[in-house]
Amino acid sequence: MAAIQLLICLLFCSTPALLVNSLTDAGDVAALQSLKGSWENSPPNWESNDPCGNQWDGVGCSDSRVTSLGFSSMNLKGTLSGAIGGLSELRSLDLSFNPDLTGPLTARIGDLKKLNILILAGCSFTGSVPDEIGNLAQLTLLALNANNFSGNIPPSLGKLTQLDWLDLSDNQIRGSLPVSTDSQPGLDLLLKAEHFHFNKNQLSGNISEQLFNSSMVLKHILLDGNQINGNIPESITLLPNLQVLRLDRNKLSGPVPAKLNSLTKLGELYLANNALNGAVPDLTGMTALNYVDLSNNNFDPSEPPNWFSTVDSLTTLVMENGNLQGSIPAKLFSFPELQQVKLKGNLLNGSLDLGNIISQQLQLIDLQDNQISSVNLDPSGYSNPLILVGNPVCSNLSTKSFCQLQQPMKTTPYSTSLAKNCKPCPPNRRISPASCDCVFPYDGNLIFKAPSFRDVTNASLFNALERSLWLKLGLGPGSVSLDSPHFDKDDYLDVRLAIYPYSGKKYFSRVDTAGFGLHLSKQTFKPPKEFGPYLFYPFPYGFEGTGGTKLGIGVIVGITVGTFILLLALAGVAIYAIRQKKRAEQAIELSKPFASWAPSGKDSGGAPILKGARWFSFDELKKCTNNFSDTNEIGSGGYGKVYRGILTGQEIAIKRAQQGSMQGAHEFKTEIELLSRVHHNNLVGLVGFCFEQGEQMLVYEFMPNGTLRESLSATQPIEKGKYIVREVRMVMNKTDEHHYGLSEIMDPSIKNVGHLIGFASFLELAMRCVKETAAERPTMGDCVREIETILQNDGVGTDSAASSATDFGTSKGVPRHPYNESLPRKEIIDSESFEYSGSISATIEPK
Repeated sequence: MAAIQLLICLLFCSTPALLVNSLTDAGDVAALQSLKGSWENSPPNWESNDPCGNQWDGVGCSDSRVTSLGFSSMNLKGTLSGAIGGLSELRSLDLSFNPDLTGPLTARIGDLKKLNILILAGCSFTGSVPDEIGNLAQLTLLALNANNFSGNIPPSLGKLTQLDWLDLSDNQIRGSLPVSTDSQPGLDLLLKAEHFHFNKNQLSGNISEQLFNSSMVLKHILLDGNQINGNIPESITLLPNLQVLRLDRNKLSGPVPAKLNSLTKLGELYLANNALNGAVPDLTGMTALNYVDLSNNNFDPSEPPNWFSTVDSLTTLVMENGNLQGSIPAKLFSFPELQQVKLKGNLLNGSLDLGNIISQQLQLIDLQDNQISSVNLDPSGYSNPLILVGNPVCSNLSTKSFCQLQQPMKTTPYSTSLAKNCKPCPPNRRISPASCDCVFPYDGNLIFKAPSFRDVTNASLFNALERSLWLKLGLGPGSVSLDSPHFDKDDYLDVRLAIYPYSGKKYFSRVDTAGFGLHLSKQTFKPPKEFGPYLFYPFPYGFEGTGGTKLGIGVIVGITVGTFILLLALAGVAIYAIRQKKRAEQAIELSKPFASWAPSGKDSGGAPILKGARWFSFDELKKCTNNFSDTNEIGSGGYGKVYRGILTGQEIAIKRAQQGSMQGAHEFKTEIELLSRVHHNNLVGLVGFCFEQGEQMLVYEFMPNGTLRESLSATQPIEKGKYIVREVRMVMNKTDEHHYGLSEIMDPSIKNVGHLIGFASFLELAMRCVKETAAERPTMGDCVREIETILQNDGVGTDSAASSATDFGTSKGVPRHPYNESLPRKEIIDSESFEYSGSISATIEPK
C-alpha cells in the first residue's frame, strides 16, 4: 500500500514538469497562445501546451521552431495581434479566407524577417498596408487582396526585390502607383515580379513612364476598376513577357501607344470604358491575341482596321461605341477560334456579308444600332444569334429573327454531371458527382480575371479544368464539380466550384480545407492556360462537431495524470492497440483505391498508375456512342455490353458494365493497371477507362475484323477461340521441364529466349485463373501473392534477375510489386504541407 501511495505522490509531483516539457520553443508557444487568445473558433486540438509536439492543426514546425502557419478557411474570428512578430523563424503565413478576421494589420508583421509567403486574402483587415512589410526582404508572394485596406500603396514594397506575386486587388487603396526616387524605393524596382494585381481599388493619378522597363518580367498587369487618369505610358510596350493587360474602367486619355503591337505575347487586351482618343490602335502582328475590348472610348472615326482581317487568333472582338464606319470584312467571321463579335453602337453601314466560311465556334454577332441596310446570309452557314435591332435593315424585316432583341440561346452553360437516380439530400448537403452520397462539400466562387474565351458551354474546356483541380488537390475523378459559369459585370468569369469528401467521409477536416485554400491562394494550382489568372472566394465551412465545449486547465491536468498512470499499467495493451490501428488503417486504405492521386507516378493507393491509358469522363463516352444507342452496340455478355464509338478521330470499343456485374473499386483499379501494362500484337490494347456516376467502363482499340473470339479463330491453328483452354490442357506435359508440352503452339519469340524462369508455375496459375466457375478461380490478391512467391522461389527476386524485370522491381533491394497497396496513404495535407519549400517563385504562375 505504501508503495502505491509513493508512486501516486511521485506522479503528481512530476506532473508540472511533464506539462512544461514541450518540444516547441518556449517563445513560440507564448506567441501562439497569445494569438489563440485573440481568436474565436480555434481548432479543438489547440488545447495542449506543445503545438509542435501535439501537431496543432495548421502549425508546421522544424527543430522545435514554428516555421509555417496555414489557417486558410478555418472560420477564425478576431484580430491579428502583435504577438505574431514573436515567431521569428516563420517562413509562411496563410490566414486566407477567414472573413471574420478584422482590425488593422499589426506593424509587427515586419519582424518576420525570414517570411517567404504572406497570404491574407479574403479576410476583413482594415487601415493602411503597413510600411513595415517592406522589411520582409525574402518575401516572394504577397497577397493582401479582398480585404478592406485603405490608404496608399507603401513605397517600401519596392524593397521586396525577390517578390514574384504582388496582389492588392479588391480593396479601397487610394493614391498613385509609387516609383522610386533618391529618397524612397518604388514598384519599378521589382524586377522579378511577374504579377501586378491592383484591380478594383480607388487608385488615381497618372501611371509614371518610370514604372515599367525592359528588365522587368511582368506577365499580368491588372489595373482595371480604378480611377487612374492620364496617358498609357509608352514604357509599357517594353515588357517582353506581358500576357494580360487590363486597363479598363479607368479615366485614361490620350492616344494608345503606337508600339503596342510589339507585345507579341499579349493574349488579353482590355482598354474599354476610358477616354482614349486618336487612331484605333494597330494590333497587326499580335499573333497570340485572343480577347480584345476597345469599347466606349473616343477614337477617331475610321473604317474597320486591317487587323480585323489578319489577327486570326481572336476568340472575342468587342468594340462598342467605337466610331467605326463602313463595312465589316467577311474575313473576320472565318477566324477559326472566333466565338463572339460585339460591335454595337457604331456607324457600320452597307450590306452585311458573313462570307462563305464561318467559324464553327461563333456563337454571337451583336451589331445593334448601326446603319446596316441589308444582309447577305447563307441560312446553312450560321444559325446562332445575330442581332441587328436598330439598323435600317430591320425597318422592313421586323419579323426576322435577327431583328428581335431577345434570342434564345441554343445551349445552356456547362455543369458537371451528377450521379444518376439519386435521392434528394437534406439541407446544407449536396450529392457527390461520383456517387449518391450526401456530403458537406468545400465550395465557393472561382473567378477568372482574364479568360481567353467566351463560350461557357464548352464541355472539353471545363472538363480539363475539373481534371486539373482534382489532380493538383490530390483527389480523384468525381471529387469536384463546376456549375453556373457566367461573365459578371466586370467581365470576369465566375464559376461555382465544389470539392467533395471522398471514401465514405461526410466532412473535410480543418487540415483538408487549409490545404485546399493554400493551393488556391498561393496559386500553386494552375488552371488550363485558357482560363488565365484567378481568385477563389470560398463559403464558410461547417466542420463536423463545430460548437463543442473547450476543456479547462484543471481537466487537462487530470487527464494527463490519468493517462500517464494508465500508460504505466497498460503499456502492453497500448502497443497492441497501436499495431491494430496501423493494420486497420492499411485495410481502410486498400478500400480507397480512388481516394487520392499521386502526381509523381508512385502508387500511393490512389488513382490507377497507367501506362499509355487515360481517364475519360462519362459525358465524353456518352457523346461518342450517341448516348449508348443500340445501333452502336457490337457485343454483349454477362459483364455488360460493348459499344463502338469514335473519339478524337480514333475508333474505339467501350465495354460498359451493367448493374450487378460491376467489381469493387479496388478490383476495378487493379484490372485497369494490369491491362494498361499488357501489350502484344495479338491482344487488343486498352485506351482508357471511366469511373464516375456509378459507371465502370473500359475503352479498347476497335477491332475491325469482328470480336476477339472471331479474330483468334482466324489467326490461330485452333478452330474456335472458346476451345483454346481445353486444347492447352490436352497438350500440357509436366515432364517437359522446358516448355511443359506447349512447344508446338508457343509464340517463337517466347520459346527461343532459352530457359523460361518460373514458366511451369506461371502456367499452372494461369490455368487455374480460367476455371469455369468463379469459386474455382483464385482472387486477384491470391494471384499477386502467388506471383511474388514464384518470383522469389525461381530467383527472379535477385538483383541480377530483377534488373531485367522492371515491372516487378528494381535492381536495388527487394523488388516491390507494382500492385502492392500495403503502404498507408499519406494524408492529402499534413503539417509538412505548410513547410517552406523555397520554390514558390517557380510554382505559383498559373499557365
